[in-house]
Amino acid sequence: MNLPDGAVVSTEWLAAQLHSPELRVVDVRGKVLPPGNSPRYLPKRAEYDAAHVPGAVFVDWTRDIVDVDDPVPAQIARPHAFAARMGELGVGDASPVVAYDDYNHAFAGRLAWALRYYGHDDVRVLDGGWSRWIAEGRPVSTDVPRPVAARFTPRTREPLRRTADQVERALEDPGVLLIDARPAEQYAGAVSAAARSGHIPGARNVPYSRLVDPSTGRFLPASELSRAFAEAGVDVQHLPREVVVYCNGGVTCTIPLNALRVLGRDDVAVFDGSWNEWGNDPRRPIRSGPKP
Repeated sequence: MNLPDGAVVSTEWLAAQLHSPELRVVDVRGKVLPPGNSPRYLPKRAEYDAAHVPGAVFVDWTRDIVDVDDPVPAQIARPHAFAARMGELGVGDASPVVAYDDYNHAFAGRLAWALRYYGHDDVRVLDGGWSRWIAEGRPVSTDVPRPVAARFTPRTREPLRRTADQVERALEDPGVLLIDARPAEQYAGAVSAAARSGHIPGARNVPYSRLVDPSTGRFLPASELSRAFAEAGVDVQHLPREVVVYCNGGVTCTIPLNALRVLGRDDVAVFDGSWNEWGNDPRRPIRSGPKP
């Protein structure tokens, strides 16, 4: 089967394809607690067990797709571990994947980015996610599928991921745009999930929540997405050669990443360490206060 072009698929499309034997639907529901909580990152396995899209398998975003041995939280899993878990879930090299969550596309976006980073482009995010699915009265199930193991071959695509050193080297490069997806109060330094407060110098603040329609859970229409970026000083019609997004853990920043994909820019990179790494490293420069 062929997935629709773009970064997302509609609930209507997914409902019509549920019985496709090729399609892999992945539930990536989870939550991030406010700064000060420990742990902050949690999966929603109990919610999956209570009800999910028929045929969907569950991914624990705090363990299944991260490197649990990395001192920086939520770093992407290493190639062998990622491939092994995808294979166990029945996601193979030729598997079309649709991922969904209930958190503004953040966790589904993280999985979609991780798959793309490892060379698997046949993945889409469910626009509106679980909340939209339920609001429309779509079918649900409590059956936990037993997928047939598949072969997933990781083919690392380095340009889609950035390290702290790469970000710092690019701070004076006018051809690189940094987008901070955190809430405005974290960007300004009033609140922080790390030891230090503020933002990476030169970063533009595009809070992820501004890109999603609260009444539908879907991404805003293209014209409204463009306006939201423009309000942060980002002209989506004239983006530089490189765009890098970050947040606290490299997860909610996939919301502006996919919003830019909706607008036609497919090569946006994630600073995987994000503020979890930068804000806890006294060697890295920071800024605080209003937008630069």
